[in-house]
Amino acid sequence: MNELVTDLKTLHDETLNNLKSSKAINTLRAYKSDFKDFGAFCAKHGFDSLPSEPKVVSLYLTNLSKNSKISTLRRRLVSISMVHKLKGHYLDTKHPIIIENLMGIRRVKGSIQNGKKPLLINHLKSIINAINKENYEEIRKLRDKSIILIGFGGGFRRTELISIDYEDLEFVPEGLKIIIRRSKTDQFGEGMIKGLPYFDNPEYCPVNNLKKWLELSKIKAGPIFRRFAKGSSITNYRLTDQTVVLLIKNYLNLAGIDNSNFSGHSLRSGFATVAAESGANERSIMAMTGHKTTQMVRRYIREANIFKNNALNKIKL
Repeated sequence: MNELVTDLKTLHDETLNNLKSSKAINTLRAYKSDFKDFGAFCAKHGFDSLPSEPKVVSLYLTNLSKNSKISTLRRRLVSISMVHKLKGHYLDTKHPIIIENLMGIRRVKGSIQNGKKPLLINHLKSIINAINKENYEEIRKLRDKSIILIGFGGGFRRTELISIDYEDLEFVPEGLKIIIRRSKTDQFGEGMIKGLPYFDNPEYCPVNNLKKWLELSKIKAGPIFRRFAKGSSITNYRLTDQTVVLLIKNYLNLAGIDNSNFSGHSLRSGFATVAAESGANERSIMAMTGHKTTQMVRRYIREANIFKNNALNKIKL
């Protein structure tokens, strides 16, 4: 009997470890952050946060809806559910008191999202031109231009961008192949390959700028985007995803563009929006960005075509 109990406990522990391993580190970090807010709400009102119950979760969502978007509410619900699973508890997130409450909130608030702005071609050129004008060492300029151009050209998530190693690159006559070994939506680690062709204009070409950066930095292995020590000496340390955000915001500011509505995601959304404006179909955009569903990509396409397919264009005054 004792052996059976021990075996079941071992299976239970292994199952929880498998659940944790199925999620990317940043995803787990986001779950913890979201659940911390839920925990604070429960503590304030005298509820148990773990395990919780549908009524309490529904009250929390109602409270959160005063200042948050529907997408935020959905994400918090997923986080609360996943923390329960990871701790071995069950929470019925499909309970009518939760689902119908969300439907009501959506009707009252609407679900149009005013997210961060995408980096479009004019922004991209302004940033590169601003970097070129700065009184920085050439090696720093090349690194920063490469980060921004590769991030945009490949529709990368920040975490994917900073995770690229030299061993993941293959320069071919047509351009550059980059292996993405794992990403947010690739929980099984199947990986994918992104292809970046050469641009006609070498000044704004991701492949051309990356080649120059690698040649000047003499990087032949490990992370391709690294921190600088004092001066212009390169360390072996990989950049953080937050550094990418700071770079984008800093150079937007130097280019005279209000940076408050841009984020690290602006590179990725910018690629999808510009590709859609240029006539790329949703499947080819998804093949580059790695989106698993069409919902977000179709949103980019709709926004890109808001003037192109506008019925008002047919009216002559």
